[in-house]
Amino acid sequence: MKNPNTICFLFVSLLCLSSYSNHQALAYIDEALKQCLIRNSQNHTAIFNDIYTPDNSLFVSVLQYPVKNTRFNSSDTPKPFSVITPREEPEVQSVILCAAELNIQVRIRSGGHDYEGLSYTTPTKQADQKIQSPFLVLDLINFNNVVVDTVKKTAWVGSGATVGELYYRISEKSKTLGFPAGVCHSMGVGGHFSGGGYGMMLRKHGLAADHIVDARLVDAKGRVLDRKSMGEDLFWAIRGGGGNTFGVVLSWKVQLVDVPETVTIFSIVRTPDQNATNIVHKWQSIAPKLPQELFIRIFAIGQISQNPVKAIFNSLYLGPADTLLKILQQSFPELGATRQDLREMSWIESVLTIDRFPNGTDPKALLGTIVNNGQPNYFKGKSDYVKNPIPVEGLEGVWDFLRENNSGLLIFSPYGGRMDEISESAIPFPHRAGNLYKIQYLRSWSEAGKEAYESNMSWIRRVFHYYTPFVPKSPREAYVNYRDLDIGTNSMPNSTYGAQSNNWGISYFKNNFERLVSVKTKVDPQNFFRNEQSIPPLTHIVN
Repeated sequence: MKNPNTICFLFVSLLCLSSYSNHQALAYIDEALKQCLIRNSQNHTAIFNDIYTPDNSLFVSVLQYPVKNTRFNSSDTPKPFSVITPREEPEVQSVILCAAELNIQVRIRSGGHDYEGLSYTTPTKQADQKIQSPFLVLDLINFNNVVVDTVKKTAWVGSGATVGELYYRISEKSKTLGFPAGVCHSMGVGGHFSGGGYGMMLRKHGLAADHIVDARLVDAKGRVLDRKSMGEDLFWAIRGGGGNTFGVVLSWKVQLVDVPETVTIFSIVRTPDQNATNIVHKWQSIAPKLPQELFIRIFAIGQISQNPVKAIFNSLYLGPADTLLKILQQSFPELGATRQDLREMSWIESVLTIDRFPNGTDPKALLGTIVNNGQPNYFKGKSDYVKNPIPVEGLEGVWDFLRENNSGLLIFSPYGGRMDEISESAIPFPHRAGNLYKIQYLRSWSEAGKEAYESNMSWIRRVFHYYTPFVPKSPREAYVNYRDLDIGTNSMPNSTYGAQSNNWGISYFKNNFERLVSVKTKVDPQNFFRNEQSIPPLTHIVN
């Protein structure tokens, strides 16, 4: 039951909202939150040191520090009334309890790579939204501890750690252990694991989420739960069901994987004049059937250069170069790889190289993050899954798009291997057997303004539309970690949900969506943890 003093305070506050500014209204809410935290915290002084409001000189830097997409870092982007960076589990519990009591929306952030900014803002500013639906950002940046156990081949990693920190801490302890997560070292573990987690060892070891064996989570009631106490349904849901929807996952226990002391990488460029179209066409059929240890992805890229359009074949092989060369000569001679194209190194060196660090970079560089340095970087991403090879004519049309303004990027990531062996229902991530590869569409630009925005958003949507005949339609599948609000959103901020929830829900999760809704209905029926693409409880779905 709510504290009567809090109820009285809020009642008086709401009566005043119509005659006060949004700033004054939010000041009431901020004061109510502080009063609640005093009641619910053993050490409220400590948590107050981790609260940043707009009147704090550090508010802007704390809010913007991890933001990678300038689309959600402008003056008119809806801002939280507070950013809280807790350091201990009890602080998180107190924040959740008080936010629930005061009906304050919580956005959970772990790294800032969110493609649609849902972890730190709302996509659209609605009339008097700041009064009706104030939100705060719970930033897990301080939950970044990584503890590696080389004997059991496990690690506990905080949601606020980056995948780079996890990789480095593993490499400190072992040369023959690794983890199959993403390429970009600055991705926050929390969001990455919550959606599945792709990486260069996908075909050998599957997703990051396939290797999660335990977790610690704060639920909507403020309880700290582990795998045993949360139960297998909730534990299933958090491993790929999307972030900010079932609770605050504070840390994850992961099973590490064996890696050889020597791995091999290559990056081979081919242009349309060098038969790139036919090589890509052949790649579609052979890449998913190659040995599991070999992952060859393609960057189809447009840029301002002497050769503005090119295909880059980028690869990691878990083994020596001589063995890889034999595989390529036998299975993929069209690529024309030579021994000089292949580079042997350790697994941790491959992590740095594939993430485009200069040769010889100390692995400690993985402990850093990509900080917003003031240079604008607007971008939009979308995704598709391909089950049948796209004909040569269809591939040739992509070059025309890439020649427009010499910009744009498509990334083709192969499937097969271990991904064919894991059931679609093992975790919420359903995109397994039957897929040849995944496409990620990316468009980035640096110019501000409506004209640049509309032009670049139009480009990526036209490319996406162009691919419609070549990809599945029922549903047209998408990857939840490449958030795309074009495929549908929940109705915010009043938390009512229409049939449109099924649009994006089925695209991301296919038949697993119904089970996710069932879990959400059981563990968070009031829909406390929510955003524009969070799993809705059954009671909030309306037709």
